Amino acid sequence: MKRNIPLAICLLFGIVMMVQFFVPHPASVAFYDLTTKWVRIVGAFALVLGTGSLVLYHVDKLQRRRPGWYYSIVTLAAAAITTVIGLGWGVKPGRPLQDVIFTSFLVPLNASMFAILAFYMASAAYRAFRARTREAALLLVAAFIVMLGMVPIGAAIWGKLPDIAEWVLSVPNMAAKRAILFGVALGGIATALKVILGIERGWLGGGKQ
Repeated sequence: MKRNIPLAICLLFGIVMMVQFFVPHPASVAFYDLTTKWVRIVGAFALVLGTGSLVLYHVDKLQRRRPGWYYSIVTLAAAAITTVIGLGWGVKPGRPLQDVIFTSFLVPLNASMFAILAFYMASAAYRAFRARTREAALLLVAAFIVMLGMVPIGAAIWGKLPDIAEWVLSVPNMAAKRAILFGVALGGIATALKVILGIERGWLGGGKQ
């Protein structure tokens, strides 16, 4: 019974929301607005639950002195400070402290993370672009043309190189990208149908019924 009721609710709402998408009736639109409000309410409770889980995890990590426990101090302190500021305490009349935190902490941290990520991407590209096969050689040539066409030195070498790079991105690359998106969409539809029909029950906690 504990599994049958959630499965029945999931099946009912899955079918109703699919039908609602194709029925532009005022009652259908009103039902969609109502469910959207409920999703926001549930999302708010999920946010509180996730925040509590985060705090409990890092508190336990501090108490047990697990590896990297000092990072938990930074996480908890940052969460407490941003919560206090977000509630409106300590706000400057000229420049909100939220903007100060965003421009002085979050933006430099993001820039540092993406700078480190660039080295990983370069090493991955070096391993992937080894011309061991015909397909890898083609990928290597296309990547070289695109990277060279995106920088000013490419236009200085040959004026049509940026146009060729743009064509590679907008035609062959877009075709492959759309094929991947089609595959992702079909996979998402198949997964949704498995969840609605009760075939996939991992969201119930796993295990057999």
